[in-house]
Amino acid sequence: MRAVFSLWPLMVAAALMLSANGLQSTILALRGIAEGFSPTIIGLLLSAYFVGFILGCRYGPGFIAAVGHIRAFTAFASIASAAVIAHAIIVDPIWWLLLRIVPGFALASLQMIMESWLNDRADNATRGQVLSVYRIVDFTALTLAQASVALLDPTAFVPFAIMSIALSVALVPVALTKVKAPTVPTEARLDLGRLWSVSPLAAASALGVGITASSFWSMAPLFVTEYGYEAAVVGYFIGAIIFGGAVAQWPVGFMSDRADRRWVITFVSVGAGIVAVFLPWAAQTSEGALIAVALVFGVFALPGFGLAVAHANDHAEPGQSVSVNGSLLMLYGVAAIAGPIIAPVVMRTLGQASLFYWVSGLYAVLVLFCLYRISQRAAPETQEPYVPVPRTSPAVFELDPRVGMGDEEDDGKQDGEKDI
Repeated sequence: MRAVFSLWPLMVAAALMLSANGLQSTILALRGIAEGFSPTIIGLLLSAYFVGFILGCRYGPGFIAAVGHIRAFTAFASIASAAVIAHAIIVDPIWWLLLRIVPGFALASLQMIMESWLNDRADNATRGQVLSVYRIVDFTALTLAQASVALLDPTAFVPFAIMSIALSVALVPVALTKVKAPTVPTEARLDLGRLWSVSPLAAASALGVGITASSFWSMAPLFVTEYGYEAAVVGYFIGAIIFGGAVAQWPVGFMSDRADRRWVITFVSVGAGIVAVFLPWAAQTSEGALIAVALVFGVFALPGFGLAVAHANDHAEPGQSVSVNGSLLMLYGVAAIAGPIIAPVVMRTLGQASLFYWVSGLYAVLVLFCLYRISQRAAPETQEPYVPVPRTSPAVFELDPRVGMGDEEDDGKQDGEKDI
C-alpha cells in the first residue's frame, strides 16, 4: 500500500477533476431548464461533450507528445477551467453547444495524462490496488459532486466559479511534481472490425450501455424537475444511481467470475430494464421512492461497461487487450453521442415518463442479442477476472491488472507502438 499512498497528490487532482466534470453536466442542464432551453438543446449539450471526448482520445496524445505531460496538463486544465466560466458569461444555447466540445476534448486529454502517470508509478504487483483506489476516488468524487447540487443555485455564478476553481487547483499537484513524465499515451482508434471479430456481444454491450447511459444522464434533470421536484432532488437522484453502481461492483464482479459472463450481462440488463419501468411510478409516488428506485437502477445499469470489457478480454488474443478495450471505450463514446439526441425526441413525443420506457426498450434489445449470442457460441473454458474499470480515457486500461506491462500488439508494430 506504500506505493498506492505515494500517489495521493495525483488522486487528489483526479478527485477535483472528476467532481468538477460530473457536476458540470448537472449544473448546465439545470441552468438550461431555468433559462427555458428546449429538451433537445439540453440533450445535445451532453452529445457535444462526447464529440469533444472522442476527439480528445484521438488527437490529445499528439499535443501531449509535442509539449510534454506537465505543460499539456497545465494547458488543458486551464482551457477546461476557462470553458466553465465562459458558460456563465454568455448564456446562449448555440454558444453552449460549441463550448461543450472544449471540456470534452480537454478532460479526455487530462484523464489520459493522469492515468498514464498512475500507470507509470504502478507495477504488476500494485496495478490492481492503484486501479481500485482510483475507482473509489472516481465514485466518491462523482457522488459528492451530485450531493452538492442541493447547496448550489444553478442560476448563480457561484457554481461555475467553484467548478473552475476545482479544475485550476487540480493542476497544482501535477505542475509541481518531480516525478519523471511517463510515456505518451497512444491515440485511441475505433477498430470495429477487430472488436466485432473478438466479441460481438462486448461490442453490442458497449453500444447499448453508451446509448442508455447518455440518455438518462442527459435527461435526468429534466425528468426529475418535470415531476415537480426541486433542483436538489436532481443531485440526489443522479448521486443515488452512481452510489448504486459503486455498491454493485464487487457482487457483480464476484458473480461474473464464477458463471458464464454472458448470463451475468443478460441478468443485469434484465434488471436494469425492469427497474427503469418503475422509475416514472416512483417519481409520481414520493421523493424517497424515486431515490430508492434510482439506487437499485444504478446497481444493474452501471456495471454494464465493465462486464463488456471483461467479456472482451475473455476472447481477446494475447496482445490485443489494450486495443480491444480502447475500441470498446470509443464505441461507447460514439453511442453516447446518439443517446441525448434521441431521448429528447422520445420525451417530447410521448411525455417525460417515456425516457425510462425508452431506456427499458433498449435493454430489452440487448437482452435478446445476449440470448442469441449464447445460442451461437460456447462459453470460454476460462475467464479473465472482472475489473471495475471507469469510463474515463483509453489510458486507464494500462492500469488493468489483466494487461501485462509488456502487452503489445502482435501485428508487426515496432518499439512498443500500438493503436488503442
